[in-house]
Amino acid sequence: MTEDSALFELPQQQQLCPLCQQPLAMKSGKNGLFLGCSAYPACNYIKALHQHETSIVKVLDSEACPQCGNALAVKNGRYGMFIGCTDYPRCNFVVHEANEPAGAERLACPKCKQGQLTERVNKFGKAFWGCGNFPKCKFLLNDKPVTGSCISCGFGLLVEKKAAFYCADKKCGAKQPVA
Repeated sequence: MTEDSALFELPQQQQLCPLCQQPLAMKSGKNGLFLGCSAYPACNYIKALHQHETSIVKVLDSEACPQCGNALAVKNGRYGMFIGCTDYPRCNFVVHEANEPAGAERLACPKCKQGQLTERVNKFGKAFWGCGNFPKCKFLLNDKPVTGSCISCGFGLLVEKKAAFYCADKKCGAKQPVA
């Protein structure tokens, strides 16, 4: 080995599995890279390489948390921006309607009739609409909901797809005539 090539070699930092003391190896899965035990499947220890941390963008001193009284903050998390309590994890208050534009139409959930449909964004950045009573009510739509009733089955909600309206009931899905 020459002196120049020794400059470019990095020392191997072998981490050992805390369960079986075998070396950990970098592996790839559906959620990205991770460290896994080299003795797999005998040992199934895994460790994430990247933690999804939430960072505070701005503290809102004039806004108090309704649960604990501490200040609220604009935070950036795994799924984007949101408003939450600065005393997390002791207080887990989060404002769910932060992304909703002013004057947005609020539609009642057709399944539980108690919650309202709110627009949300999944981890891939795609919008969907779900019941505000989640997890009690798991009603959700991938397309924008519109007020109206289906002419075929009478379901009390329609969805807009490519400038046409369809029944929001997944069992029906009938195209509605243009009024």
